[in-house]
Amino acid sequence: MSANTLKILKLIALLLVGFVLFIFAASFMVGTDFSTERSVEIEKPKDDVFEYIRHLRNQDEYSAWAAMDPNMTQEFRGTDGTVGFVSAWEGEETGKGEQEIVEIIEGERIDFKLRFFEPFESEADVYMITDSLSENQTRVTWGLESSMNRPMNLMLLFVNMEEAIGNEYDEGLAKLKEILEDS
Repeated sequence: MSANTLKILKLIALLLVGFVLFIFAASFMVGTDFSTERSVEIEKPKDDVFEYIRHLRNQDEYSAWAAMDPNMTQEFRGTDGTVGFVSAWEGEETGKGEQEIVEIIEGERIDFKLRFFEPFESEADVYMITDSLSENQTRVTWGLESSMNRPMNLMLLFVNMEEAIGNEYDEGLAKLKEILEDS
């Protein structure tokens, strides 16, 4: 190899190392955590609303993700509406993952653990809260808290996760309102 070729290869190697170091350093300048929360008011008593949302299978009726990938395969484990129940899915649009009921505060709140396996691995804490506004009016709040590992967190510079997930929660809550108020 000629001296010029070696110089060019050295320069390319140095540029690649510099780029990797820059990405690594930049990932420490960007936060890793993100969250979103959306609410809707439903003209139904709180007990009726809570009884419906506590069942993960019902999310197929109002979840934006279920509508996005109607051909996904699903598997259910446990007793729906109870701690430990798991709804797992696999689809072209939605990837592969599962959601587990991890805590229920009767009539008030349901906490879920959301686990994604494909196209990438991640976890999120999801919750649904019901608040009685009047005898026949309930506020449902749907929220998510998660984080992205470094250097994947650099995606947060380009994708507003709060808005992206929030828009899908808005869509799902609008559908939930429609379903419950029409029943």
